[in-house]
Amino acid sequence: MESSIWLWVAFNIFVLALLAFDLGVLHRKEREIKVAEAMKLSLFYIVLALIFGAGLFWLRSNEDGIDFLTGYFIEKSLSVDNIFVIVLIFSYFQVPPQHQHRVLFWGILGALVMRGILIFAGVKLIHEFAWMALLFGAFLIVTGVKMLVVADEKPDLENNIIVRAVRSRFRLTDRYHGKHFFVRQDGALYLTPLFLVLVLIEVTDLIFAVDSIPAIIAITTDPFIVYTSNVFAILGLRALYFALAGIVPRFVYLKYGLSLVLLVIGFKMIANYLYGGKFIPTEWALLMTVILIGGSILLSLLKTRGQTTEAEPLPTGWIPGSSAQEDETEEKRKQGDEN
Repeated sequence: MESSIWLWVAFNIFVLALLAFDLGVLHRKEREIKVAEAMKLSLFYIVLALIFGAGLFWLRSNEDGIDFLTGYFIEKSLSVDNIFVIVLIFSYFQVPPQHQHRVLFWGILGALVMRGILIFAGVKLIHEFAWMALLFGAFLIVTGVKMLVVADEKPDLENNIIVRAVRSRFRLTDRYHGKHFFVRQDGALYLTPLFLVLVLIEVTDLIFAVDSIPAIIAITTDPFIVYTSNVFAILGLRALYFALAGIVPRFVYLKYGLSLVLLVIGFKMIANYLYGGKFIPTEWALLMTVILIGGSILLSLLKTRGQTTEAEPLPTGWIPGSSAQEDETEEKRKQGDEN
């Protein structure tokens, strides 16, 4: 269904108002976000998305409502993978808790712009060239397999390509300067480590968007539904991070669940193209996503029950630009060979 330009304008004004309220009122002062506050804010964004979905059921059609809810749930689930990466990045660079919200705010603002561009490009391609469904579906399958392969790897952030490129091309301070991304020292402009973290998070989200947007396009090619489901998932990402950061290492099987979701959606996209229309209905994809994500979370919590926070290791996985970290025994063996 074609959406009015005024609907697009109204939705984006609403999103900007939410962001302004968040930064200008709720988090005007730099402070650490507590879990209870984050849970309430996360619930607020989820309820907001559900209300929007109910509006689509009422004002447009049952099909649009189901497409939105399926897309939102898939994007929300995949956004948890972003949280794994954010936990790794913040922990490695020891970002002060009171400045983490600032990094995520600007990171998510950039993510909204980048995803908007990619969404319109992806929808345009699929409308102009129907066979792109095969390419997108194959891409999702390859991505799902890649996630399975690297699920237990520890990324080597010290030798990350993005980190090394920023350090080699720009002046970088050796410590944080409060909430500032840039500072002047001896008349020269320097980047702070906080800006380096922001760059790494932005690039990571760009790569993840390339993975996740074909997943929602596999559900619907209505640009308004694709866009709004993505926006609602991203808007709640900051709150979800602060709500789950402390326990996300316990989700040991979640990456496998996310990988299987991408495989399911990829096969759905290819099957629907080859056999026409709704060969695999959206409702089935939604059910499979709920089972895979819910099941992997439940199994993870059962496996790690009784663990203390201190005993939980950092999550594993892939960060763009990082190869897998070699274990200590392999490093020692190589050092011995060199000597």
